[in-house]
Amino acid sequence: MKTFKGLDAVPAGFGPSAVTIGKFDGVHRGHRAVIDRIRSIAAADDLRAVVVTFDRNPLALLAPDKCPDALVSVRQKLELLATTGVDATLLLPFDRALASVPATEFVERVLVDTLGAKSVLVGRDFRYGARGAGDVDLLIALGATFGFTVEVVDDVAPEGERRVSSTWIRELLAEGDVRHATALLGHTPAVSGIVVHGAKRGRELGYPTANLSPESEGLIPGDGVYAGWLTDAGTRYPAAISVGNNPTFEGVPKKQVEAYVLDRELDLYDHVVDVEFVERLRGMVAFTNIPDLIETMRGDVDRARDLLSD
Repeated sequence: MKTFKGLDAVPAGFGPSAVTIGKFDGVHRGHRAVIDRIRSIAAADDLRAVVVTFDRNPLALLAPDKCPDALVSVRQKLELLATTGVDATLLLPFDRALASVPATEFVERVLVDTLGAKSVLVGRDFRYGARGAGDVDLLIALGATFGFTVEVVDDVAPEGERRVSSTWIRELLAEGDVRHATALLGHTPAVSGIVVHGAKRGRELGYPTANLSPESEGLIPGDGVYAGWLTDAGTRYPAAISVGNNPTFEGVPKKQVEAYVLDRELDLYDHVVDVEFVERLRGMVAFTNIPDLIETMRGDVDRARDLLSD
């Protein structure tokens, strides 16, 4: 997949293309259904399959108080899009200049002049242009003028009436239901960050952990203990993962992610690692004594080992 960061990065004469536009936060099953359709059209009509997305949620600029936490960072989003088989992603910086572009000019500059769009896929509630003035009806009319077709994509609702959405996945992650979130995402929820020095309490208890920096990328699930995976330099290790402020000890930062790699000790300090959450084992508990804590941790590790070896 080619990644173009901004309109000026797209080479002259690029296209013709089949295009879809959106935030693509999480690159979930709904997004992938749209991308599969784009790829099918592109293959049938000898077009390039292109995703247009943004370097942030537009609400981060337009209404920060209403902007939800992102499921994935921009880097993670681009990596996920690269797995879908599209030919290119155009990443637009959503700044004041872009936010002020009128709807018709946005279509002409981005879809027509830059990408040579011949087919455009969008959701029924797609809005674009300054103040969100552009809608699907206007896009269809502009398609007739500029020579591209518009297809409106139906929602993906694998469990009944509720459509797959980033909002639903955020709710599940907040509850710690990473298994259900995985089903909607089509991939395991993960965070990525640099391993930093902690208080070394895990080492003292016999379970040394890799502590992720608070500036990690990706949405951290709700507090609790999870079975999952830690990936370092392309190697994937089974892990028991703690998320939260560790109520047994004082002075632990909130939403600390600590991963204990099962049955081996690795020097991961200053490494950038990915931590995937497969199953929530339990919630956070405040222990009154260390032996009970160690016994529970031993049980967590055994359960994680069994679950990940299946």
